Amino acid sequence: MAPKSKVKEGEIWAIGGGKGGTGKTFITSSAGTYLARKGRQVVLVDMDIGGANLHTFFGISRPQKSLTSFFEMGASLGDLVVPTEMPNMSLITGDIHSMASDKITFSQKLKLFRQIMKLNAQTVLVDLGAGSHNNTLDTFLIADKMIVVLVPEVIAIENMYHFIKNSLFRKVKMTLKEYGFKEIVQHIWDRRQSYGIVNLKELIDYLRESFSYIGTILDHELSSFQIHLVLNMVRNNQDVQLGASIKSVMMKYLGIPIHYSGYVEYSDAVWKSVRERKPFMLNYLATGCAKEIEILTENLIKSADIDIPGVA
Repeated sequence: MAPKSKVKEGEIWAIGGGKGGTGKTFITSSAGTYLARKGRQVVLVDMDIGGANLHTFFGISRPQKSLTSFFEMGASLGDLVVPTEMPNMSLITGDIHSMASDKITFSQKLKLFRQIMKLNAQTVLVDLGAGSHNNTLDTFLIADKMIVVLVPEVIAIENMYHFIKNSLFRKVKMTLKEYGFKEIVQHIWDRRQSYGIVNLKELIDYLRESFSYIGTILDHELSSFQIHLVLNMVRNNQDVQLGASIKSVMMKYLGIPIHYSGYVEYSDAVWKSVRERKPFMLNYLATGCAKEIEILTENLIKSADIDIPGVA
């Protein structure tokens, strides 16, 4: 988990979601470009270990600096920042070798988190890889804005749900570990059927009701656990309204608030920008997608929800 005392230079946004191929890197690069155009100092960090490609969205072929230097040679994270063609925006390239997320040691992880927090930027956007490894979850959990990106497909929705559930469960366990209560949580969860517990929300409610001191800790520590949802590659109004349904499911089974920040429609302009290796928000500003990215990024800034007609 992250160090307990945070000394941060700016706000951290982590973009995850569990499944690969949902467009996390596209959203990261586009939202970052929009923020930089508004005058914010932005640093993008590619944490897709072993599958990093954020640099290609800015036409950078093979960066001379990457997280390889941090993990293998002990380089400072600040020394790995490289400029992009976009004023106010810099990039830390992901590890482009074969290193896997589970090869990161605990001490490396804590050092990484401390240095991410101290990057000289108003907003740091961290692009996470696929999966729910503990190192990925812990990186997600250090963020001020925890953002999930998914496409309107069953597998992506299932993976996103498990990613958020695993993040919340890890948050609960690691929080209570600091107070010596981690074993209680794991014991009850492992025997949840005998306790009449069906889902994670019921586990948390049970802990609150059965152990007042644990309830007080959880109320404090989970007050900031809010997820920001972005739907990508939507094709119709039914896809757009899916975000509202996901909010209801998350509250029912996990008991956590979800901000439906916005959506991005499917467009050929997106894959064209990737093929051209040019920032989407610089070359396709006239498209509907660009406007949707502006809206969702503003909603992320404000922790606001998009206004969907016909949805309360």
